[in-house]
Amino acid sequence: MIRINLLPHREEKRKERRRQFYVSAGLMFALGSAVWLLMHMVNAGNIERQAGRNKYFQDNIAALDREIEAIKDLRGQIDRLLARKQVIETLQSNRAETVHLLNELAARIPSGVFLSSVSQSGNKIALKGYAQSNARISNMMSSLNESPFLARSEVVKSVAELLNNRRVYSFEINVYIEIETPAAPANEAATHAATTLKG
Repeated sequence: MIRINLLPHREEKRKERRRQFYVSAGLMFALGSAVWLLMHMVNAGNIERQAGRNKYFQDNIAALDREIEAIKDLRGQIDRLLARKQVIETLQSNRAETVHLLNELAARIPSGVFLSSVSQSGNKIALKGYAQSNARISNMMSSLNESPFLARSEVVKSVAELLNNRRVYSFEINVYIEIETPAAPANEAATHAATTLKG
């Protein structure tokens, strides 16, 4: 009977399988390294692009913040200009009101009444002076109440005194400026008229 020794053949097969295993493991490692490197490069590119976008947004936000600050400054300047305009308009209206008030007082103060001071606080006018009698003070108050510009005169005090050896009445009177309500604008009146005609 013939006997064949298979040990060398088995050893070679084992070595071949071991070599194939190492080659496969090396290829898998190389492939894994290549995939990892590719993913790393893709992620790095994405991060760089996102950083670029973030910088673009940050630059635009900073520019918008500067524009907002400039708009706030402009609004502040506009508010200051409007406040100055309002002060000027108030001064102009007060100037006309003062002239009107002095004209009205000159027309309404009867003879025998002398004013020593006139002061204004808001729409209240404080009159101080001397009169020859209480009747003249009453006449003055009635005359002031008849004025379309003045109303609600009231006596604060009326005291008899001696002035240059003459008996006079020292008085203090408050009278109020009648504030007229402004008329409706012309365009509103025209609109109302047109609506009435359509109705």
